[in-house]
Amino acid sequence: MTKFDEFVKTYDVRGLVGSQLTEEVVECFGAAFADELDLAGKEFVVGHDMRDSSPGFAAAFSLGARKRGANAVMLGLCSTDMNYYASGLLDLPGAMFTASHNPASYNGIKLSRAGARGISLDTGLAAIRDRAAVFFETGIPANFALGSERNLSVIADYSNYLRKLVPLQGIRKLKIVIDTANGMGGLTVPVVLGDDASIETVPMYFELDGSFPNHEANPLDPKNLVDLQQMVVSTGADLGLAFDGDADRCFAVDEKGAAVTPSAVAAIVSKREILRVQALGEKTPTVLHNLLTSKSVPETIAAHGAIPQVTKVGHSLIKDQMASTAAVFGGEHSAHYYFREFWGADNGMLAAMHLISELGSQTRAMSEISADYTPYFASGEINSTVTDAHEAQLRVAAEFEGAFVDQLDGKTYSHQDGESWWWCNIRSSNTEPLLRLNVESNQESVMHQIRNRALAAITSKA
Repeated sequence: MTKFDEFVKTYDVRGLVGSQLTEEVVECFGAAFADELDLAGKEFVVGHDMRDSSPGFAAAFSLGARKRGANAVMLGLCSTDMNYYASGLLDLPGAMFTASHNPASYNGIKLSRAGARGISLDTGLAAIRDRAAVFFETGIPANFALGSERNLSVIADYSNYLRKLVPLQGIRKLKIVIDTANGMGGLTVPVVLGDDASIETVPMYFELDGSFPNHEANPLDPKNLVDLQQMVVSTGADLGLAFDGDADRCFAVDEKGAAVTPSAVAAIVSKREILRVQALGEKTPTVLHNLLTSKSVPETIAAHGAIPQVTKVGHSLIKDQMASTAAVFGGEHSAHYYFREFWGADNGMLAAMHLISELGSQTRAMSEISADYTPYFASGEINSTVTDAHEAQLRVAAEFEGAFVDQLDGKTYSHQDGESWWWCNIRSSNTEPLLRLNVESNQESVMHQIRNRALAAITSKA
């Protein structure tokens, strides 16, 4: 029997094509999705990325759902945020076929309720998984008339909507190198940014190719930014942007080729969104940030008169908190950026447009702007393979005995001594036998010291 719990993760479905995900399996997920969301006689949207298996999977999912009486609205090729746009605009549940930044051998499904609201294990994904497993064993019952299927293109409306949220008219002339890694940004970037006379785009790897012939579509890994960094410097560009495979995350490099941290981007966009809604009369908006963003993010939020609220890591959870708090914006250390005006969903293109607008509205270089929001020293995320995460956490606790401990997400140790401070978070991966370490301090030597102590405790065999 296919072990569905091996490829149904905390926030989405992600597995190997052929051995784990097949069209038969995906058809069962479509039927389970329709039943769990009570979609008989109702519509839902389906989109897919450029992976070779994605069109067939989208069709299989549609068929499974239609066997349970649901009506499919087929978006065809789209980015994940385009799928969210359709789900939000039409107020329909959605399914997006993508494995995001994973290698070509993978595919997956990101599921949404109506209005682009996330579905995680705790909010319906576990039930969908279990229903799908039953259908896989017993077959999909044929007690509904087969639902309908229609095609819908949303890319033009999606582009117009984003341009209304972040107008780019009137900015100074910018040269921007954009690396879409053969992913869905190759479809969306030319439509959203291609007609703007103020932006000279230098495209890299815009051809849609799910085999990722140039490099992995994972800009979180520094090796996948090297081509972009070199091109920015060699062409004298003002900014470099890198999208992941499904284009819902965006990373940036400055004119010197140095990475602009996702925390700096989150702080910049936070400030802009706060000022925007304050100009409309909203006095103290709420802005979310996960606990792994730099301390500069909540400081920026508070400095501009808004309320910073810390969250756990995870896009479905943050979407839920965006809704429950009516937050205007939310930022994660992993370069997911959430917008109230985008149904609380994440949108890498919107974050990129904010960065372009911020840079284009002043004369300073991106490196100077970024420095304003990067006053502290961070380790970046360091992953360690462990056989016993609990024992490793106990060793870390002993190492940092006496420090303040917060257990919102993993364990965060923090300490302040006069003007010197540090924090250190250790949390388990949701999908792999890894402990993830993040450290920050306002003193570089202290950051290095705490990082090394934590790593020694995590990897100790004693």
